[in-house]
Amino acid sequence: MLELSREQAAALVAHAREESPSECCGLLAGTNGRVKRIFRGTNVDHSPYTYMMDPKEQLVAFKEMEAAGLDLLGIYHSHTHTAAYPSRTDVAKAYYPDAIYVIISLMDQQPAIKGYKITESKISDAQVVVR
Repeated sequence: MLELSREQAAALVAHAREESPSECCGLLAGTNGRVKRIFRGTNVDHSPYTYMMDPKEQLVAFKEMEAAGLDLLGIYHSHTHTAAYPSRTDVAKAYYPDAIYVIISLMDQQPAIKGYKITESKISDAQVVVR
């Protein structure tokens, strides 16, 4: 389970909208399933179909997580015109089996935020709670 505050959920949706039509991306850090920090990333693919977080930003984020005693809880990105479900590309690039992959879909009027575990190319639902 991954727990986001309402403000954090709104920040993810805002990031997705700002980057549209390209996908946004970033990291979610915290402890015990509760997100304490969002690391917004630059999608160096600049694509509406794929994402790759800027490697320099990713390195800085991991160093800051370690210094603050935070764990990588999730990796987020947006789908601008499709449902909040992992694509084949998302599954192929799921390199962190312990992370929850959070997808923000802008397909409908009301954005959707959903989470998944992706392990050895298998997708399973992961609960994302907004409080």
